[in-house]
Amino acid sequence: METLLNTPNIDLYAVLAILGLFGAVEFILGHYHNTQRSKDDWILESVGFFVVAGTKLLIVFLLVTIADGLFPQASNALQHWSLWLSIPFYLFIDDVAQYWYHRSAHEYEWLWKHHRVHHQAEDMGILTAYRNSWVYYLLMPNLWWGGVATYLGLAPAVIFGLIFKQIIVTSTHSTWKWDKVLYRVKALHPVAWVIEHIFITPAFHFAHHGKSQADHISDPNGNFGNTFSLWDQMFGTAKFTRLYPAEFGLQTDPVDPWYAQLLYPFLKSPKEGSEISKSYKKEKHIGQEPLRTTLEAGSYLYCQCGYSSEQPFCNGAHHGSKFKPLVLDIKKSTKVSLCTCKLSKTPPYCDNSHLKMDVNA
Repeated sequence: METLLNTPNIDLYAVLAILGLFGAVEFILGHYHNTQRSKDDWILESVGFFVVAGTKLLIVFLLVTIADGLFPQASNALQHWSLWLSIPFYLFIDDVAQYWYHRSAHEYEWLWKHHRVHHQAEDMGILTAYRNSWVYYLLMPNLWWGGVATYLGLAPAVIFGLIFKQIIVTSTHSTWKWDKVLYRVKALHPVAWVIEHIFITPAFHFAHHGKSQADHISDPNGNFGNTFSLWDQMFGTAKFTRLYPAEFGLQTDPVDPWYAQLLYPFLKSPKEGSEISKSYKKEKHIGQEPLRTTLEAGSYLYCQCGYSSEQPFCNGAHHGSKFKPLVLDIKKSTKVSLCTCKLSKTPPYCDNSHLKMDVNA
């Protein structure tokens, strides 16, 4: 019991040290003079840090209580394992679980509402990692796995793993783009390839926070990895660009107050149209005729989910579903006929599938 309760404390000291180091670098680089953070952002991220710490302690307490009552024989059952075995074992389960949880938070509406606060940040930084609702942290599988692993006697592996993961997570949210030198120096390109195909790098994770896929850098619906990029590569969600988005945040952001973002669903947003407001209802906005128009040269996001109110173009309403927009690149002024019924077999262009629609359905 004492070991279990001390593990989160050791982790907390390590986290503070790591945040202090990267925070100092960000300060030296002038991040805090150029930040776009509002007062609500500072409050949200600061309080969010303590919510994570408190949630870890709560989870440990619950696990100890349940395990001691139901599985007392499991206590320290694996403490004889060497670190060479226990560390990879702990990290593998931890990171795979985190990948699928994070991915699910982008593909299922109920969980997206608890994670969307993470993507409302219009500025990267070390504290961006602590933007999630309390429910998101409470259900986070790797926090529970850390408690289970510690109860089984793998405390040294958990401590090492948590510190290692914290370095990766902090570095990939920090405005200090440490990987940039690897991309600039040609001789280091092989090193960069190896690193980015194993670990999450700032460029890889910044792409996940980018506002729009139209920049050909961002992919808010991909790059879900937490520590290792292996899972994104394995499950087809990886995007490597070695570039950094110019804009972060949501395409349509109601700027909810910090307390609603952190404490939803107990406290909801007073902002009309917000996904976490009391009156919000997600509705389809599909048409029965194509949009015939002329598009000027540029990149456009075509809505494939049907939820965008700016049909046939994407406004970010696909978040919380398994849909993602289609990037439409126009080289010169072009007349187009864009599908609005979402039945076309050749999206984004109309193939007259709307003629088969049942208008009375």
